[in-house]
Amino acid sequence: MKEQIYTNYRLQLPTEEIIGTLVVKDGVIADIQSGNVEHGQNGKGQYLLPGLIELHTDNLERCISPRPGIRWPLAAAVTYHDRDLAAAGITTVCDAIAIGDVTPAESLRKTNYGPMIQAVHDRQQAGNLLVDHRLHLRCELGYESVPEIISHYVNHPDLALISLMDHTPGQRQFAKLDKFREYYMGKHGITEAELDEFIRGRIEAQKEHAINNRKALVDMAATHNLSMASHDDATVEHVQQAVEEGANISEFPTTLTAAKAAKENGLQVLMGAPNLVLGGSHSGNVSAMELVKLDLVDLISSDYVPHSLLQSIFVMAAVTGKPVYETMKPVTINGAIAIQLEGDRGSLEIGKRADLLTVCYDIDKASKSDSGSSVPQLTQVIRGGRRVA
Repeated sequence: MKEQIYTNYRLQLPTEEIIGTLVVKDGVIADIQSGNVEHGQNGKGQYLLPGLIELHTDNLERCISPRPGIRWPLAAAVTYHDRDLAAAGITTVCDAIAIGDVTPAESLRKTNYGPMIQAVHDRQQAGNLLVDHRLHLRCELGYESVPEIISHYVNHPDLALISLMDHTPGQRQFAKLDKFREYYMGKHGITEAELDEFIRGRIEAQKEHAINNRKALVDMAATHNLSMASHDDATVEHVQQAVEEGANISEFPTTLTAAKAAKENGLQVLMGAPNLVLGGSHSGNVSAMELVKLDLVDLISSDYVPHSLLQSIFVMAAVTGKPVYETMKPVTINGAIAIQLEGDRGSLEIGKRADLLTVCYDIDKASKSDSGSSVPQLTQVIRGGRRVA
């Protein structure tokens, strides 16, 4: 692969920003130096960042089912999903695949997880994808078959993360039943009577299966050295349980109390970029920006809007006054650490993969305006030294 030289860029290094030059050889960062050189690609003062690392995105589901009742051809949906991520600056992704459903209507989460996992893996093996795809299995604890299903995937070469979820009405994310009703009646168009029956069924299933399923999944994660997230922690007790079970991520804690407890106990706290950009949670839970201002957030996920991941870096920088090399960590090196990939990606360092982004953005102008209205302009996405977007 031809040598590539990027000069006159604002290089976002692990502990500082420098105006300088970065050299790539054979897909790897070969040199970093301050100052500019006469040859190479002149960035004219644009930002140069590591490629983004995404731990939790439901975007594949959206591509497969863009509207209720619609099922897009799977191979095409995987391609659309991959291109969406590349265009958003994401170079490593954990595709979130839900195992077990919590919705009142039948969905692809009960039937399509196997074909989805296989389709992504096959296309990646064939060299047809632009982004490095890993697997995040979201395990619904009240769903009877979860341990059996996960046991088939614990040795999958792409598996990077499992998360323990409990979306039972009245629990965690939906501790407020009125929010649960508002969300699901609006999304699925069912009657109040139908929803009441669904709630009763979910509560019974949780009572019957959640404890045993959780233990089985925790044992599998420990045996196979898997990164594990506890989803929607709401209380100190939830966090303490996660710590005792060996989790390393508190994913979308719903309260300030839980986020503080997670941080104090050494868990990486993950929050959503849409929550940051929009200024609040659609479920009525704690604001991500409130946690950012308190230095309680370690990881950011785009969740359901891939382009929000890059924007979150600059939203946080504008609001907190911190430098970009600090606010990018929740979507770069911290994500690599969370899934045990920090040895070869996540930061601009000699010897690491050349997963790079070039970005045009006026942070001084943005700090004087609405933080959600100023959008960074992504000009290049490079993965392993090859431009992919």
